[in-house]
Amino acid sequence: MDPQLQDRTLKALSLVLSYPTRELQKAMPEIGAVLASDTRLTAAERRALRPLVEELASRDIYDLEEQYVMLFDRSRTLSLNLFEHVHGESRDRGGAMVSLVETYRAGGFDPVTPELPDHLPVLLEFLATRPFTEARETLADAAHIFTALIGRLSRRESNYAPVFGALVQLSGVKADKEAVAEMLDRPDDDPNDLQALDEVWEESEVLFGPDPNADCPQVRDMLAKMDPPQTPAPMLRPAAD
Repeated sequence: MDPQLQDRTLKALSLVLSYPTRELQKAMPEIGAVLASDTRLTAAERRALRPLVEELASRDIYDLEEQYVMLFDRSRTLSLNLFEHVHGESRDRGGAMVSLVETYRAGGFDPVTPELPDHLPVLLEFLATRPFTEARETLADAAHIFTALIGRLSRRESNYAPVFGALVQLSGVKADKEAVAEMLDRPDDDPNDLQALDEVWEESEVLFGPDPNADCPQVRDMLAKMDPPQTPAPMLRPAAD
């Protein structure tokens, strides 16, 4: 076990939201036991997580992979990259990425992954190494995003929805209703429309990395700015320069 690990539940939720693999399937009994034993979650929430745990443990791996891609990789409104819901493809997203990488490094966290720094499983893995009071504040700042994702996934009858319910419970707050409603007003992407998908993802490169002149703000200070903008960038095309 990682000696820096402080919160097994956040680590378990990080794994559950990661791309399915056979290794993940083998670990699901242990992951499920962690989630089932955390009394910070209500009994109802722990029961709600069980179908996904069982599905990830027993379903054909290729079906799980296809489901994951269709949900999270082919729909920007279900994206697990949190800054996607805040900045879209505006230039602000690149600066937020830089700050997040610096925050990770300041905390001694160096994720080995091809995913972007704002990918939720990566963030949860980082938060699992932090004191829970700090992690909870960060989750609270993103509660409206999690709540909107619950709504979208519930409409699709996805077993992933309770994962975001668990994150909201761990945040200890109720999401701002207006912010959630604004997010849910955005039309869902059609994951089967590959032409539209290609057009959506034609974007300028997002650059991030160490900035010798950058401060190292706490991650929650950045996520605290996650309130949807007054005029959010259109979800089906890159934001204008």
